Amino acid sequence: MDTRKTVITAIAVIVVFGWSAAMAAMGHATVLAPLAPVLGLTVQQVARALRPPATAPGPASGRRVAPVPDAGDGAR
Repeated sequence: MDTRKTVITAIAVIVVFGWSAAMAAMGHATVLAPLAPVLGLTVQQVARALRPPATAPGPASGRRVAPVPDAGDGAR
């Protein structure tokens, strides 16, 4: 994984969670509560960014398959 990408991701995580910890420490729970889903999404996105990319699955048998027509191609 790219070192620069890791550093930027780590900085973003520190900023987001530092900000939310500061808000909670100052007693702004009513402001912080609606933002909980955003924090959860941030965790999910960071975890996804740090995972190595998955390889795309290829055809199982290696043979070509005829395309199936769409509704716009005259299919019933």
